[in-house]
Amino acid sequence: MLDQGAPPPHDASAVPPSPGLAARLMRRKPVERLVAEGGQGEGGSLRRSLGLWQLTMISIGATLGTGIFVVLGEAVPKAGPAVTLSFVIAGLTALFSALSYAELAGTIPVAGSSYSYAYATMGELVAWICGWCLVLEYGVSVAAVAVGWGEYLNELLDGTIGVTLPAALSAPPGDGGIFNLPALIVVLLAMTFLLGGARESARANTIMVVVKIAALVLFCAIGVQGFRSGNYEHFMPLGMAGVSAAGATLFFSYIGFDAASTAGEEAKNAQRDLPRAIMLSLVIVTVLYVLVAAVAVGAKPWRTFTDSEASLAQIMTDVTGQTFWGTLLAFCAVVAIASVVLTVLYGQTRVLFAMSRDGLVPKVFSKVHPKTGAPRANTLIVSLFCGVLAAAVPLGQLADATSIGTLFAFALVNVAVVVLRRTRPEMRRTFRVPLSPVLPALGFGLCVWMMGSLSTVTWVVFGVWMAVGLVFYFVYGHRRSRLATPVPSEARTHQK
Repeated sequence: MLDQGAPPPHDASAVPPSPGLAARLMRRKPVERLVAEGGQGEGGSLRRSLGLWQLTMISIGATLGTGIFVVLGEAVPKAGPAVTLSFVIAGLTALFSALSYAELAGTIPVAGSSYSYAYATMGELVAWICGWCLVLEYGVSVAAVAVGWGEYLNELLDGTIGVTLPAALSAPPGDGGIFNLPALIVVLLAMTFLLGGARESARANTIMVVVKIAALVLFCAIGVQGFRSGNYEHFMPLGMAGVSAAGATLFFSYIGFDAASTAGEEAKNAQRDLPRAIMLSLVIVTVLYVLVAAVAVGAKPWRTFTDSEASLAQIMTDVTGQTFWGTLLAFCAVVAIASVVLTVLYGQTRVLFAMSRDGLVPKVFSKVHPKTGAPRANTLIVSLFCGVLAAAVPLGQLADATSIGTLFAFALVNVAVVVLRRTRPEMRRTFRVPLSPVLPALGFGLCVWMMGSLSTVTWVVFGVWMAVGLVFYFVYGHRRSRLATPVPSEARTHQK
């Protein structure tokens, strides 16, 4: 006799068992589905309009300037003349991760950058953590660089018309001010360019990058005239610990190369051009960083460096005895740092675009304007958030918070490239990391080492940020993930 309370046998077999929590947290998004969805947003699609030149300029634009124009004055007191070694160490750390980025960017050319790479290799929870780190990396670095832009704007105003903005309106609370108005202004200017579309933003960025490189070459040509070998007599006065601490802070200066990977869905030939743009930009930036740092320390005793973000302009004035050159450099820096804000803000919007398309953040971030092909609402929301952050938080705290988010994301990318090699060895790769898994392992180890050099306060901030992110994921993203819904038949075919 059948149990009247039991369901019929055919009903039990018709409903597949619900995956457990662990399985849902580790669900991976197939590479084919990631690529197939490339460019698709709510109401429109991103436009493929960027070539190798534009992608390289995006990387250089997002990178060059943050360490030299902004935080050099903070790093030198930590390492002394050995700050040049700090730049090399930070550059090598970035190089190992850049190799992994180059391979994955050529294999999975999508807008999500390391977030998407983690989604394809390590599962949804790890991808969310990585994406949340990218929000910290890009969003907070925009604010940090914007603060430095205000310092150079004051130098420019002082050298041209003899006035400066009052401290109350040019510094955030905690740094002697009430509201950093210039920082907010530069973010809003970058927002204006981005609202016009990727091609228009890339053109403006290219012009600003040329000005930036010219400014640094000019600094080296003039600053070397004040070079004093005695400034290098005590090369490492604070030991290797100081070099490591400065390197961890300066690593913030290398985050730009991964901005090119966020343009994967707007590149004309992403698989070919993204790896080239990443590697080329990193080489150019590292060489310029080391040269400028070497000249700066040679021209100015390291103990006289302060935390002023406009240290290069001050060196130019001291060496020549004339304010003209310092003013000219300040003008170039105002233009150059604006390009960092523009390109890093671009990267932030594209990462959120990818996360929104996957259902992990609200749909508003993946809405595309049909006329410009740009995610307008996304750009407006991110720009206003970063602008307010820049106006209200001191630079030092911002830079270190950016470094730890970047290092964590880079560490995951080094793991992802090894995992994808093992799980999908047959995939076409336009670039391959040499000596894998040795170099990715070194990249991972260096990232962890540099994270350990950051302050306890920075770790506390990072821990709080991660806790907030996990709460948001379990309350919102975990339930609305598109992988939690039935997969369309064509995408299901790719997963088999």
